[in-house]
Amino acid sequence: MTTSIALSTRPDGVPDGTAAADLLAVDLDGLRAHVATATAGDVDRALARPRRDLADFAALLSDTAGERLEDMAAGARDTTLRRFGRTMHLFAPLYLSNECVSVCTYCGFSAGNDIARRTLTPDEVAAEGRALAAAGFRHVLLVAGEHARIVSKAYLRDCVGALAPIVPQVSLEVQVWDATTYRGLVDAGADGLVVYQETYDRSTYAAVHRLGKKRNYDWRLAAPDRGAEAGMRRLGIGALFGLHDDWRSEALAVAAHARALLRRWWRVEVTVSLPRLRPCAGAPTPAGTLDDRHFVQLLCALRLLLPDVGLVLSTREESAFRDAVIPLGVTHLSAGSHTEPGGYTGPSDAEPQFSVADERTPAEVAAVLRTAGYDPVWKDWQRS
Repeated sequence: MTTSIALSTRPDGVPDGTAAADLLAVDLDGLRAHVATATAGDVDRALARPRRDLADFAALLSDTAGERLEDMAAGARDTTLRRFGRTMHLFAPLYLSNECVSVCTYCGFSAGNDIARRTLTPDEVAAEGRALAAAGFRHVLLVAGEHARIVSKAYLRDCVGALAPIVPQVSLEVQVWDATTYRGLVDAGADGLVVYQETYDRSTYAAVHRLGKKRNYDWRLAAPDRGAEAGMRRLGIGALFGLHDDWRSEALAVAAHARALLRRWWRVEVTVSLPRLRPCAGAPTPAGTLDDRHFVQLLCALRLLLPDVGLVLSTREESAFRDAVIPLGVTHLSAGSHTEPGGYTGPSDAEPQFSVADERTPAEVAAVLRTAGYDPVWKDWQRS
């Protein structure tokens, strides 16, 4: 009964003619089988080809390709330099609210967790934005738990409207909405939408999303399409590695989804993030299914498959690891992140969504980038 109530307000399936439909048509099982059987010749061909397809990507995820990691890293580094130069786009998450009615096993905001809750007013959002702007940021990602009454459509429009005069790039990572709602948010000043599917495996998705509208897999999967239809200029996707026990299957789905979005919405900038589970309230420390070496292999393989896609690395990762993998394809970094509402203007008693691993200030991250020969980019676009 709980499931039917949670899902009844949204349609089943995904619309035809969308990137979500294109993804569901991909033979991911066949690609996963190719990962397991890829030969040295398959890897050689994948490395040598100027344009790669999903079969090549599958070969580059294989154990056989893992023995060619230095070759993959060299190719990923060269591709990134050709396409993006020595630039690194910096952004910060701004948490609006940790109120949530969904029950998700991996999130500190989950409704069942006994935590201190807080929702910022639009004036407080503006104050947080001014603090981030003073630190250099010109791109802010608004994040909130799923609570359609407290974090309502009108509230989100007010928050975007309060922040847009302060920072020129405003993205959203909130409860997924319909295209009409996204149009209203675009009109208010938002230009980017981030929707992590969390896991592309349906069985795992059902197991970790126990209550709430987020249980509707297909409605979430098609959210980037609705955002693009509404006029969002940037779309971000990703999987939360550690939820599903087969990281290669998740990687194949993320890559196929990104390719589908690029084909369907060719005027839109697409980014892919590779977050790994972090400790949070109500959840044990994750065992982790994607170790550092395989993370590097995945990062390089994605860059070789998707040369023009932005690859995002958050403060979930340790500082030393972030510094080491920057040359291998990363184009977007968060810095100085707080994952609790109100964290930038002073100490907040609200619970964070997860623990941050890289606690360096934005200035410290920018200095490391400059020392490594990169130019920190705080803004690459502004609404006219």
